[in-house]
Amino acid sequence: MEIVAHNLDGNRLALYGHIGFAPVALAVMPFQFLKGLRARKPHIHRWLGRIYVAAIAISGISGLILAFTTIAGTFAGFGFGILAVIWLGTTGAALVFALKRDFARHRVWMIRSAALTFAAVTLRLQLPIGFASGAEFSSFYPIVAWSSWVPNAILAEIYLFWMRQGRQRPSAEAQVRA
Repeated sequence: MEIVAHNLDGNRLALYGHIGFAPVALAVMPFQFLKGLRARKPHIHRWLGRIYVAAIAISGISGLILAFTTIAGTFAGFGFGILAVIWLGTTGAALVFALKRDFARHRVWMIRSAALTFAAVTLRLQLPIGFASGAEFSSFYPIVAWSSWVPNAILAEIYLFWMRQGRQRPSAEAQVRA
C-alpha cells in the first residue's frame, strides 16, 4: 500500500490527525442520535457534540491536506477533498444551528454530517471488494474515494426528503374530513 506509506512519509501530522480523530467522531456519532440521551442528559449530548465537532475539525482539515498531497491521483484527491470540505461544512452548519437553538435544522445538518462520517465505514466495506476483484489498488481506490461517501450523502438526502414528506402529509383524521 504505497499510497499510505507515501502519506506517512510526506504528511505524518496530517495522516495522524486524520486517522486519530476520525474514529473518535465515528464512535461518538451514534450516541448523538439517542433521543433518550438528549432528553435525560442534555449536558452529555452537548459534551459529546463538542467532541464530535472537534474531532471532525481536526480530521477534516487533515483529510483535506492528505487529499491535496495524495499520490492516488487527481480523481481520488478531488473525491476525498470534496468529502473533507462537505464534511466540515455540514458539521459546521449543524454547530451553528445548535448554537442558535434551531434544533430542527441542527438535526437535519447532523444527519448529513453523520452520513459523511460513516464514509469511513463504507470505504472499509468497499476495499475488500476491490481487492477480491483482482483489480490493482491504484485502479479501484480512486473510485472508492467517491463511492465511499456519495451514496451515503444521497441516502441521507432521500431520508430527509421522506421525513419532510411525512411531516407535510395531513393526518389521517384530516384526510377523512376532507
